[in-house]
Amino acid sequence: MIDRMSRTVPAKSEPEKPKDRKLSVWVTRLTREVLDFQKLALGIPRYFEYLSDLRKYRSLSKNECVPLSDAYPILHDKRSSHPFDRHYFYQDWWAFDKVVRAKPKEHVDVGSNLVYASLLSNVVPVKYVDLRALEASIPTLRFVQGDILNLPFPDNSVESLSCLHVIEHIGLGRYSDRLDPDGSRKACKELARVLAPGGNLYLGLPVGHERVCFNAHRVHSPRTVLSYLQDLKLLEFSGVNDHGEFMRNIDPELLSDCDYGCGLYWFAKH
Repeated sequence: MIDRMSRTVPAKSEPEKPKDRKLSVWVTRLTREVLDFQKLALGIPRYFEYLSDLRKYRSLSKNECVPLSDAYPILHDKRSSHPFDRHYFYQDWWAFDKVVRAKPKEHVDVGSNLVYASLLSNVVPVKYVDLRALEASIPTLRFVQGDILNLPFPDNSVESLSCLHVIEHIGLGRYSDRLDPDGSRKACKELARVLAPGGNLYLGLPVGHERVCFNAHRVHSPRTVLSYLQDLKLLEFSGVNDHGEFMRNIDPELLSDCDYGCGLYWFAKH
């Protein structure tokens, strides 16, 4: 059974040619960490719109003073549809639902979205493992500093485990980790090591045409991930395709031709 969730796609004024789009994406990737050309181009006319709105608001406001010293321009939030990251939106919902249904005594998360881990901790106590120190404290979320390539847990000890949009980064140095072309495979091996017999592993990562987008992430073939965790049993594969459609209980091969899909794996240890 394939279950697709609805999606909203913003209207395009004019379709780009594939070569032009490829060049545009490449230039954006190389420059966006220091300069966002798209925001710069859109920002100038929107800044004049902002000043117009400010004047209009001042004319409507009788008892409120709005000095320029308190100006705080937000220029890019006027949209017809709500923007969101489809990978993180669907994967966090999917994993949250799995953990809640399984009702473990404790859950361990390795490096996933911190909001997902904090909300999940209201339902089940969570140990959150990350290479970087976490300067936050809530009663139900316990932080454990650790490396995914050397997790601070004994063999076969973790009953419930998640790692969402993490292993594709391992070994690329993006998060000050050690460079290692074999990082993703080693991370999978370590997750399998600590998983208890009968335990559940919820894994999410980019899938599709296999490649390394240095130093952002890797994209793995869905079958490559299965080979990394061949000693575990796959209970479910779901995912998000290139069109942003969420699909449940599908054959992993359905996402093998994606450019940048999201594969969601539910594994158990025999």
